[in-house]
Amino acid sequence: MAKNITNADVVLIGAGIMSATLGMLLKQLQPNLTIEIFERLNSAAAESSDAWNNAGTGHSAFCELNYTPEKEDGSIDTKKAVKIAESFEVSKQFWAHLVENNIIKLPKTFIHPIPHMSFVWGEKNVNYLRKRYDALQECHLFREMVYSEDPQQIEEWVPLVMDGRESEGPVAATKMDLGTDVNFGALTHSIFDCLTKREGVGLHFDHEVLDIDKEDGLWHIRVKNEETGNKHTVQAKFVFIGAGGGSLPLLLKSGIPEAKGYGGFPVSGQWLRCTNEEVIQQHLAKVYGTAAVGSPPMSVPHLDTRWIKGKRELLFGPYAGFTTKFLKNGSVLDLFKSIKLSNIRPMLSAGIHNIPLTKYLIEQVRLTPEARLDALQEYYPEAEMEDWKLEEAGYRVQVIKKDEEEGGILEFGTEVVSATDGSIAALLGASPGASTAVSIMLDLLQRCFPEKAKTKEWQTKLQQMIPSYGKSLAKDEQLLQEVREHTGRILKLCTAPVEA
Repeated sequence: MAKNITNADVVLIGAGIMSATLGMLLKQLQPNLTIEIFERLNSAAAESSDAWNNAGTGHSAFCELNYTPEKEDGSIDTKKAVKIAESFEVSKQFWAHLVENNIIKLPKTFIHPIPHMSFVWGEKNVNYLRKRYDALQECHLFREMVYSEDPQQIEEWVPLVMDGRESEGPVAATKMDLGTDVNFGALTHSIFDCLTKREGVGLHFDHEVLDIDKEDGLWHIRVKNEETGNKHTVQAKFVFIGAGGGSLPLLLKSGIPEAKGYGGFPVSGQWLRCTNEEVIQQHLAKVYGTAAVGSPPMSVPHLDTRWIKGKRELLFGPYAGFTTKFLKNGSVLDLFKSIKLSNIRPMLSAGIHNIPLTKYLIEQVRLTPEARLDALQEYYPEAEMEDWKLEEAGYRVQVIKKDEEEGGILEFGTEVVSATDGSIAALLGASPGASTAVSIMLDLLQRCFPEKAKTKEWQTKLQQMIPSYGKSLAKDEQLLQEVREHTGRILKLCTAPVEA
């Protein structure tokens, strides 16, 4: 190992939306902090944060049915949906603060208003959606949602979904005009563009973190410059591992006791991308359906309008797949290298309990083009194969953790794992991820910087950046209305969709 050592207050590993959000929060709260950011690829937001790789943009639980499961007694559990919807409002407040204070570029580069819709067919699914709508109406976060079982009404909302559809059997849809499309790749670049102009911040591309260990109260991060081959060490008081699928191996290298028992289950994905501009212009919504039995949340099918690099796009998918790579630009050995004595039992137990999921993912890999088209035609009956192109999506690593009863369980969601002393933290998991990044990082600040978070200085700044900080938007309807009006005005959002 090279002897040259540099020092920093904070090291962020991975140049995605999570590191960007945490870096910006910390620099706003304490401008004199020195921050070093290391990314093994040659640009920011090149993995999970990239618009083409992200399975869902603008997650706010308006349309994602997997966030509102039906319980055994037939009632709908809305707790997760309420939490995610509230978290997304927190994200919008932070983004509005950055825009209002000319810290990042105009909102048109990363956020657009667009209806979020759920669409189902068949008596069982229609009954579920009706109950879901009724349950969500009990919370003012979803009060603007509308519900319809009228095929003509739904056709007005999304003609592609209804044109050519067989009339047999009931259909239903919900529509929320307050939905948004967020390009997290563009947002990440905007934040880093600002951060790197500030004193004490360094962003290093083509730098891979080889090892992490703690000596004399400081973290020593061994880094390799992929272009020159040179290696050096950075000493830091605090380390955040926000490397997407690459977070787990680095967390395990840290050796903290809290990491023991954690494993990962990687899932790949693919999209169908529409290449027919006439078809693209006929659809303006994010339409989510029901997931296949045994499928991971990232594979919930949706016919999705996006704005990517200033152009309106239409995607369908994602189709999930089985992989042993933790990153799109990773190695087929990633899964095997992540197996340690401390996590082998949880990983084996989770594997045994999720054989149907593995079978489902392998079946997805073997899908023919005709089978993919059949899946698309369930949401767009008149789709033609020549109008769609298969694209590779990003990879996700679902969390496997110890469980006293099961030995190991597979969890769908995000989880922050941190040392007891708060000196290191890693973000594991996937959905809803990016959309709730601000709330996740606020929780991390409370956990890893508890004393500073209590100071009047930090409390005042946090409330300036996020007016609802310390309060519940799910319980305070008036505050929610004030927040939505403010963020809607600053981010140029409105209750009706607008063209790009």
